[in-house]
Amino acid sequence: MSQAHADRDRPLLIGLTGPIGCGKSAIVAMLRELGGEVIDADELARQVTAPGAPVLADIRQRFGDSVVAADGSLDRAALAGLVFSDPAALADLEALTHPLVRRLVDERLENARRDRVPFVAVEAIKLVEGGLARRCDVIWLIDCSPATQRQRLLSRGLSETDADQRMAAQGDDLVDRLALQLKDEAGVVVRRLSTEGSLVATRALVEDALADALEPLLG
Repeated sequence: MSQAHADRDRPLLIGLTGPIGCGKSAIVAMLRELGGEVIDADELARQVTAPGAPVLADIRQRFGDSVVAADGSLDRAALAGLVFSDPAALADLEALTHPLVRRLVDERLENARRDRVPFVAVEAIKLVEGGLARRCDVIWLIDCSPATQRQRLLSRGLSETDADQRMAAQGDDLVDRLALQLKDEAGVVVRRLSTEGSLVATRALVEDALADALEPLLG
């Protein structure tokens, strides 16, 4: 159990991560229905790099004018082309943005504490790199078969080529890699949840996992 469990005057904090198309959005909706709040770290990252944000000047200085569009907004496609093939560049970008995201997460958590929200889920593919994993009481690693993952991506309107490219970009061993990363976060409980079944079956898994996570705080 993480050190955070020692502080009872705050919501349970659940980390939520896993590959694209494996049902995280469905689980997010279920958690909201069950009375919790969900923080989307990727959405917060978009907020801190919105037009006019101070960090844009730092990003421009580090990566050049090509990553800023004519209207002053961040050209995310251009930036992605620079950083995702260059680990050092990606680390530099994360060093600029992750502290700002963590600050917004802190603000949301404080609001949830004041509002007596029973639990908060933080959804992020980079829980470890963003410095969020160690703060969680439990982390749910969401998984499903590649065939189900691909079918869900196609059902969103993606072409077969786009779906295959996105899955290939994350790698077919992403869940195992995430599990290995999370294993090194001392004191954090990691629970794998398969969304292979129906929504009803997934809902039952979510409710069981949530009850198990909340039990130590209610004792």
